[in-house]
Amino acid sequence: MGSQYNYPEILTWLETKAKQEYGPNFHFIDDDMENITKLIAYFLKDERTTSRFGIDLSKGILLSGPVGSGKTSLMTIMKYITQKENKFFMRTCRDISFEFIKEGYEIIHRYSRGSYSQSEYKNYCFDDLGVESNLKYYGNECNVMAEIILSRYDLFISRKVITHITTNLSASEIETMYGNRVRSRLRAMLNHIAVDKFTPDKR
Repeated sequence: MGSQYNYPEILTWLETKAKQEYGPNFHFIDDDMENITKLIAYFLKDERTTSRFGIDLSKGILLSGPVGSGKTSLMTIMKYITQKENKFFMRTCRDISFEFIKEGYEIIHRYSRGSYSQSEYKNYCFDDLGVESNLKYYGNECNVMAEIILSRYDLFISRKVITHITTNLSASEIETMYGNRVRSRLRAMLNHIAVDKFTPDKR
């Protein structure tokens, strides 16, 4: 049995919205269509299509691929089809690391637990994981994103809070940078969608 959604129509509409946001030269390329379809199915919560692709709707998305392959743009335009209760906020890992330098460990709390009322837990997309570096706050070195990911894993298990991530890193590079524990937590809480490493730079 097919999906209830008309994907060619949605793709055309979404490309039009993307052109409004990124300019008239923006367009989906054929090589990206399967990944874009996966993302659309995920954010529409289309169970028939996601199950065909092996995507778990209870998890978030890890969108990986080379620099300039359009990962950030793709995640950004998904806001047009995301239902209100599943909306997410985009934050670059670089910005979070700068916030940490200014404000310290409160930042880890802000991006994981939010406030103490459940309604305050937010779905985030952490953009460009791996561009930030270990930072020192009053002399104490901290891998900020590793701490946030571990905290959000706990929220994923206890509260079903969703996290999305974009990155240029491979799985082995993630392990090198953040450790095996973070890598295994990411595997448990995210669906991995990989952009082809030979995708041309779209910038």
